[in-house]
Amino acid sequence: MAVNTLEDLLVEQIQDLYDAEKQLVRALPKMAKGASSEELREAIEEHLAETRNQVTRLEEVFKELGHKAEGKTCKAMKGLIEEGSEALEEKAGETFTDLAIIAAAQRVEHYEISAYGTASAIAKQLDRQAVVDLLKATEEEESAADSKLTEIAEMLMGDFASASGLDDEDAGTPQRKEAGAQKQKAAKSGTR
Repeated sequence: MAVNTLEDLLVEQIQDLYDAEKQLVRALPKMAKGASSEELREAIEEHLAETRNQVTRLEEVFKELGHKAEGKTCKAMKGLIEEGSEALEEKAGETFTDLAIIAAAQRVEHYEISAYGTASAIAKQLDRQAVVDLLKATEEEESAADSKLTEIAEMLMGDFASASGLDDEDAGTPQRKEAGAQKQKAAKSGTR
């Protein structure tokens, strides 16, 4: 599609987002399955339900714009999902794998927040308030998901520090991580 007008640009952005969300509907179940933390798994599953609703919401946007709901391959999301898949393949221990999943998921959220924000700004310029409202609703969900992931990451790091006998500050240094991992391993095996 040739982009000659602001409305063409908006449609192209919506097509990109539509494909991105559909890619996520396929990827999120794998991330949930790979998560060790119950809180993380639940957050991903909740966001999967939101993402399905976001696909429907984008279909409403297409209708508002008078266009057929069809995606345009979102190469950025494809790459972000590949990075997330790599995090699942790492054998770094449950907590570190969960933190890697969170990092990958937050990169996805940040991409979506910016993409929805830009599309919303274009729709506002075109005086398409119904479209702005639909896009803003999703942008707010993406921001909330990002905040939830940060909370879970902080909880996991705190749990790791506690289990390792470290305070939160010391848990981040490489020497302390190694010491903590050794303490954790010894505690599990019953030796010191």
